Amino acid sequence: MSQLSTVLITGASSGIGAVYAQRFAQRGHDLVLVARDQARLESLASRLRAEHGVAVDILRADLSQADDTRLVEKRLREDARIGVLINNAGIAQSGSFVEQAGDAIERLITLNTTALARLANAIAPRLAQAGGGSIVNIGSVVGLAPELGMTVYGASKAFVLFLSQGLSLELNPKGVYVQAVLPAATRTEIWERAGMDINAIAELMDVNELVDAALVGFDKREAVTIPPLHDDAAWDKLNSARQALLSGIKQSQAAERYRPADAQRG
Repeated sequence: MSQLSTVLITGASSGIGAVYAQRFAQRGHDLVLVARDQARLESLASRLRAEHGVAVDILRADLSQADDTRLVEKRLREDARIGVLINNAGIAQSGSFVEQAGDAIERLITLNTTALARLANAIAPRLAQAGGGSIVNIGSVVGLAPELGMTVYGASKAFVLFLSQGLSLELNPKGVYVQAVLPAATRTEIWERAGMDINAIAELMDVNELVDAALVGFDKREAVTIPPLHDDAAWDKLNSARQALLSGIKQSQAAERYRPADAQRG
């Protein structure tokens, strides 16, 4: 897979996706930009073409809609020039679980998990056959912490991390790099769209700093990149603890503490 293969970026009209587009254009990559906002996509594409001399295609799609998702899947399957997928599109949601509407929950899960997995699935076979390419999935540190209270959003981002780690195990031996990027709160429009007051958030990372850090991890071929985590040994400890837990699982019998009282006496 060529180093300068085309990059397809979802959620590309603003925020993290737009900065990824800028950075890959600076590197000389042609782009396919996917988002709902046609006018913003056209403006960004025009600027990137003028500033960096790259080819930029626009693909307007709402990835919470099945027909639109299938349109992007088709492009990923059939366009052999696309060697990098940035799975960035996503939404957050305000309010507690008991306050949220079922339709809103379904839309969040569809966009944050189903569409992301389907797009990865659309490109992965072709990349594996070619022996190269990259899939970058944008998760969140919230996916590590139910305590933060964003229950459905956090669950969707936990899915993104698990999926990315599983894909890495499957695809890395075939030459395909998979990266999960876990931002903390970042200054983007996602908060306003979710009905949250951005000024109520104590600390926010600048979106340019976030993407630049994520690209350092990308260039290092990290499987999981957590830009706001300053003690990287903490991630290693978490993984070590998880492996230790797995080694203590015996599938053939329940643990002693879960046996009925009469069985324990007998």
